[in-house]
Amino acid sequence: MSDNIHGGGSCITSFIDRGSVESHRYFLARRTLLEMLRDRGYDVPDSELRRSLSDFRSSFGDRPELDRLRFSTHRTTCPTKKILVIFCGTEEIRKKVIVGILLQIVNKESLEKVILVLQSKMNSHAKKVVDEYPVKVETFQITDLLINVTKHIAQPEHEILTAEEKAKLLKAYNIEENQMPRMHQTDAIARYSGLKKGQVVKFTHQVPPTGSAVTYRCVV
Repeated sequence: MSDNIHGGGSCITSFIDRGSVESHRYFLARRTLLEMLRDRGYDVPDSELRRSLSDFRSSFGDRPELDRLRFSTHRTTCPTKKILVIFCGTEEIRKKVIVGILLQIVNKESLEKVILVLQSKMNSHAKKVVDEYPVKVETFQITDLLINVTKHIAQPEHEILTAEEKAKLLKAYNIEENQMPRMHQTDAIARYSGLKKGQVVKFTHQVPPTGSAVTYRCVV
C-alpha cells in the first residue's frame, strides 16, 4: 500500500508547475493576444498557438525580458497593415514612462495599431499622451488576458457583421441604428474584437433543448 501511495504522490508531483508565476502569466497573456489577433484577421502561425508553457520558458526564460515578448504581425489580406504588441513593466504608467515607451517605436508610419499590455494603472496624463499618439493605441491589463473570454463556456458564439449585412438587417426589421440593442466599446467582446462604434455583432445563444436563438447588438 505504501508503494501505491508513493507512486501516486510522484504522479501528482509531475503536474506541479515549478516555474515562476511571472512566466506563466506572460505565457497566458501572450497566447490570448495571439488568438485575439488571429480572430481579428492578422497572420499568426499555428506553431505560435500550439506553443506550450515549457516551450515558452525554453524560448523566453523563467523571468522573461519584456523587450523579447514584444511582437508584430500583419493582416492576412493586407501585409502593409501591421500591428505591434508591447508588454509594459510593473511600474505605474506615468507620462514620462509612456512617452519613453512610445519613443522606442520605429517605423510607426507602417502601423495601423499598437497594443499595450499593462501591469499597473495608467494616470490621466499618460492616457492623454496615448490618445494623441498618431497611431491608434489599445490598452489591456494583463489580468484581462489570462483567459480568452470568447472561449468561456457561458459566452455565446459571435459574428461581426459587414456593412452590407448590417444594412440588410436594418432594412429587414425596418429600424434605425439607434433603435438596436446596444453594446458598449468597453464590453469584453468588443475589446477582444477591436470593434468600432456602429459595428453590429450577431450573437447565437444555445438554448437547449429547443436549439438556438439569435440576437444583435450595435456598438456604441
